[in-house]
Amino acid sequence: MDSCVHIYCGEGKGKTTAAVGLAVRAAGCGRKVLITRFLKTDHSGEVAALEIIPGISVTPCEKSFGFFFRMTDEQKKEAAVYYTELLDMTLRKAVDGAFDLLVLDEIMAVMNYGLVREETVRDFITGRPSGLEVVMTGRGPSEELISLADYVSEIRKIKHPYDQGIQAREGIEY
Repeated sequence: MDSCVHIYCGEGKGKTTAAVGLAVRAAGCGRKVLITRFLKTDHSGEVAALEIIPGISVTPCEKSFGFFFRMTDEQKKEAAVYYTELLDMTLRKAVDGAFDLLVLDEIMAVMNYGLVREETVRDFITGRPSGLEVVMTGRGPSEELISLADYVSEIRKIKHPYDQGIQAREGIEY
């Protein structure tokens, strides 16, 4: 097995954290890492740390559209164009830049919301360059993606402060 596909999914906290940990480990071993974040701007604690680690490139997510369920139809169309272009650019960079690890953070959400085509991701995975490890995060991966993956880790929420009304805290949840 030359390279593997990982999925970190589930309702629990820690999917992105697991992907970031793997990215740091890969960079620490001299591997070249590309991380693209979907539905998240760069106003998150890990981005500043990742950007100073040699070997890690973070593709900026420059637009925020808010929660999907609050978007107007026009905003959903705009988001679909933006995220499709972001994904296309990322996949080209992953191939042209000779990366060893590609992290698609929250890719499941943009696929599940219909903002990018899952077929594009599946086609890329099956035809990816030899040696390119791929990590995808988010809730609700399809059975097709699960069948393509070598690792599938489900993070289950047992308890979360949000359930008691505690909002996300800087440096902990973002």
